[in-house]
Amino acid sequence: MARPVIGICTALERARWSVWDQQAALLPGNYVEAVQSAGGLAMMIPPDPVLVEDPGEVLDLLDGLVLAGGADIDPASYGKPRHEETTSTVPERDLFEVALVRAAIARELPVLGICRGMQLINVAYGGTLFQHLPERFGHHEHCRVAGSFDDADHDVLLHEGSLVARVVGATRHATKSHHHQGVDSLGEGLVVSGTSAIDGLPEAIELEGDALPDAARRFVLGVQWHPEADETSPIVGALVAAAGVRAEVAGTALSEAGVQGTAVGAVAVDMADIAAAANSR
Repeated sequence: MARPVIGICTALERARWSVWDQQAALLPGNYVEAVQSAGGLAMMIPPDPVLVEDPGEVLDLLDGLVLAGGADIDPASYGKPRHEETTSTVPERDLFEVALVRAAIARELPVLGICRGMQLINVAYGGTLFQHLPERFGHHEHCRVAGSFDDADHDVLLHEGSLVARVVGATRHATKSHHHQGVDSLGEGLVVSGTSAIDGLPEAIELEGDALPDAARRFVLGVQWHPEADETSPIVGALVAAAGVRAEVAGTALSEAGVQGTAVGAVAVDMADIAAAANSR
């Protein structure tokens, strides 16, 4: 059976490799490895201005979408002035990912936002961000060592019955964190499903109503931590499993209809099917 195709949005950054020093579309390898280890086929997706107008061109190729971590989101995208600690923004990436995630969610494609990706989901639905958490909370616990996940562990309290709690199988979850921004006002149609045990900062968001059994067909989850950097985390595996179930259901539907090469819209995916698929890998 073909692997589910998981699109992962890339950063746009200046990078050096071999004899080269130039602008690059890049992604830390652990995102790709986490998707592959979970049985998915990883597809890197750089910002593309054409796709801002027509996200379906790439979404038609995908079974699931990951919004990766990276640069601060341009505060202009949520109507706020720039804080002095907000640096290295990439507005073209922000614009692209907002268009992509809104279209992906509209067609009920499984979506996982990681760190910046969680913040991007919130901004895409009209939410805002705290631009510098040390100023808000008076500590640096969310980014203890810049550029490293060493000593980055802290617990997150998850709401019972939420999508994220069902995925990890607990209401208290150890995480690896590295960020200086976070969710302030919540976007329309989103709910907070997990908070930092340190200071109550929102650390998991999902679609409103996804804690209900009859809404389990949707997999849209944002986490402020980095599951791709934790080999014990089930988060990326759950996204891949959801995408696999969706792909299988969609393939069956197309086969029964005698249709090939046609874009698939919304397909119901049940969390019980996701769990079964994850356990079979």
